[in-house]
Amino acid sequence: MVRWDERTALVVVDVQNDFADPGGGLSVTGGDSIIPAVNAAVAAAGVAGAGVVYTQDWHPPDTPHFAKDGGVWPVHCVQDTWGAEFHPDLCMAGDVVRKGTGGEDGYSGFTVRDPAGGSPTDTLLDSLLRERGIETVVVAGLATDYCVRDTALDAVARGFATFVLIDAVRAVDLHPGDGVRALEAMRRAGVRSALALS
Repeated sequence: MVRWDERTALVVVDVQNDFADPGGGLSVTGGDSIIPAVNAAVAAAGVAGAGVVYTQDWHPPDTPHFAKDGGVWPVHCVQDTWGAEFHPDLCMAGDVVRKGTGGEDGYSGFTVRDPAGGSPTDTLLDSLLRERGIETVVVAGLATDYCVRDTALDAVARGFATFVLIDAVRAVDLHPGDGVRALEAMRRAGVRSALALS
């Protein structure tokens, strides 16, 4: 069970139209169904004085991340498009950390990778959390088997006590069972499971 307080931060991962809306460019099945649970967590965080940070994919029109440019994914979350906007039903109550802004690859809210050499660079997320004295990170959003998994694994590796809200995530399941395997990988790394709605 998550104890919300001023040393805790909710990280809401990529609840954007292209992922959460059924008409999105990389729609996650049931992606929009997590929004009530995410909003409940945002509200609980707010009442307790906990932090809330949102990550946002924010790609240029051309990037090696996209299949048309040599990557694996369909075009999604292109800067200043409907697909990159946060889902309209999502409660917004905190800072936004954008990732992939310069065409970088990577899934974690904490880091991006140079598309040519693969070298990682930190986003603003870690410094935002450290400045606020955050000790516990709670992760929700999309998708379980990519950006949620990598954000949670990075959080626990950086020394944060880390939870994933299992009723506030959904998987792409590019390969059947990817979501279940991602949750297991997080558990093995020390990420604890909790519910947003309980």
